[in-house]
This record gives sequence, structure tokens and C-alpha cells, in this order.
Amino acid sequence: MQTDTLIVGGGLSGLALADHLARQGRDFLLIEAQDRLGGRILTKEFSGGAFDLGPAWFWPGQLRIAALAERFQIPVFEQFSTGDLVYQEQNGTVQRGRGYASMEGSYRLAGGIGRLVDALTKALDPGMIITNTRLTSVDHSADNVTAQVDQNGRAQTIKANRIVMAMPPRVIADTVTFEPALDAARMQALQNVPTWMAGQAKIVAVYDEPYWRKAGLSGDAMSQQGPMVEIHDASPRQGGPYALFGFVGVPADARAQHKDEMMRLAVMQLTAMFGPEMADPMHLVLQDWATIPDIARPQDRHPVRSHPRYGLPTNLRALSARGVIFASTETAPEFGGFLEGALEAAEHVARTLALHETMQI
Repeated sequence: MQTDTLIVGGGLSGLALADHLARQGRDFLLIEAQDRLGGRILTKEFSGGAFDLGPAWFWPGQLRIAALAERFQIPVFEQFSTGDLVYQEQNGTVQRGRGYASMEGSYRLAGGIGRLVDALTKALDPGMIITNTRLTSVDHSADNVTAQVDQNGRAQTIKANRIVMAMPPRVIADTVTFEPALDAARMQALQNVPTWMAGQAKIVAVYDEPYWRKAGLSGDAMSQQGPMVEIHDASPRQGGPYALFGFVGVPADARAQHKDEMMRLAVMQLTAMFGPEMADPMHLVLQDWATIPDIARPQDRHPVRSHPRYGLPTNLRALSARGVIFASTETAPEFGGFLEGALEAAEHVARTLALHETMQI
């Protein structure tokens, strides 16, 4: 196989870059290691409602994602925040009306963030997208790039003028070999970039009625006891079913070993904080991102507690001259880690490639 630009990673950044190149009339091929597109974006339907098991929000001032929603005519709505916040102390004591809705003013997409993935995918030529295809090595010793990939257990070679790795830097460091090999400083630079939210897990509890809203609660909650440490309303824009989701505070190894007990305790926690009607959810779902090796590496099993300062490490930038380009959300200097950062990274690469081509004419 041969292409002008090989995009590795079918998350939002990779799909957005493919969209840019397609609209520029440029040749590309996008490969994705998993059997689905979206990366850390995952929206699933339960009882007719769409719920985000990955990122769910964006904020005012994040203009790229707003423009994309407008382009694909996906309605935008504000995060529900009307009512009191609930606070649970370490001993289980529950207080109402303490604090404020932390996500108030943020935006969500009707039908979930996954609608962006679906819309971008439908806008692309399906012949230019290959899933279940894992990058294993990159030879950047010549004027072009030769990539070795594993496609459903079969070794394949793809030649390209450049390769854009729209995947977490730590995944690159752990799973891709380079010829010539990257020096120790560059490998360490890749390893040092935390994969945003990769060590996290979310529990989503779906109900037929918004019992918390009827009780004058926003659905926002903070807990010192757990297993969920931060809870928010995850209900659709209109109608039901309704849901709360919580970020899990239990370490990744303990989550894997004690999943059933953790889920039982999560229901008890919801009941204690929001009322007895919460004891029997229609659906109770755990999405543990730390268990997906194409997203989270061992270093990510201990999630960061504050937002890192992202942007492409300086010593990795020169590799673009050899046709090796990095473009995950973690490489975006302004909105790194956010959905907007994935679009920022894609936009930067697309503009750079277009400028390079113009200079060659």
C-alpha cells in the first residue's frame, strides 16, 4: 500500500485531520488499531438514550468544536446544573447545598460526543479508513516513510511521504519501533506526556425518572467516601431515560479486582446521596479506560490530579523534517487534553502540510 499521508489513530484528532485533507483534495490513509473509531470518545445507547462513557463536555471559547457541531447540525445544550449540590463526607454523612455545580456553563451535544465521530466518518471515503490495523514500526531513514503494520494478524507495509501519529505519546513509545531509533531523550519525552483521562473510569447509572431533579438537586455531587468521587447529571437534552455518572476514585488495580463489589457500593452511594429511588437503576455501566492498552499504558494507571501543561515537546518537533509528525490532543499547546485540543492538533498539521505544499510550488 502507498499513500501521501498515513494517519495513525482514528480518534477525534485523526478523523479531523482526515477531514481536513479530504476537503483539500489530498491523498491519505487512516488506520486504527481498535475495531471502532473514536478513541477516547465512546457514546453508547441504553433504553433509547445516548450516554457518553468518555468525554462529555466542551466550554465557551472552544470554537473549533462549536463550529464542527454547527457544520453537522448537532444541537448544543448546556450541562444541567439547576438545584443543590450534594456533599458526602468520609464517614458517609451527606450534606445538601454545600458548594456549587462545578460544570455549570459547560456544553454538551445532543446524542453525545460520539455524533461528531459518526459525522466525520460518514463525510470520509470509507476506502481510506482501515480498522483493526496496528502500527508496529516506522522506517524514516529515507526521503519517505515506510510503516509496518499488523492488520488482523497479517503483516503489511505502507509507504507514505509522511506519517502523522494521532495517538497518545506513551502508546507510541511503548508499541512502535523506529529506524533509525529515537534517542533516549526523545523516547523519554514521549513517555513523560500523561495521556489525559486514560487512567480514569466512569460509572453511569440510568433511570426512568430524574429523581434527583424532582428533589431539587442538580445531580452534581462530591464525595470523600466513594467509590465515585465526583458525580454529574448525564441525562439527554430532552426526555428520558435519565442518568447520573461518576468519576471513580478507586485505583485501577483495585477496580479490576473488585468490580462487582465496587458497583454494589456505587448504587449504595447513589441511594445515600440522592434518595431511595436510586436503588434500582435500569442500567449500571462501568467504562474503565485504564484497561485499554491502545489508550492507557501502565504509567497512566495512576491518573494525574491536575491538568498537565501540554504541547509537543521541543525535541520531537525536528522529526517532522523526516516525515514523522505527532498530533494527539496532548500535543496541542492551548487546549491540550480537551476535545478542542484534538481539533487544534489536527488543524495545525493540516495548515502546516498545506503551507509546505505551497512553498514547494
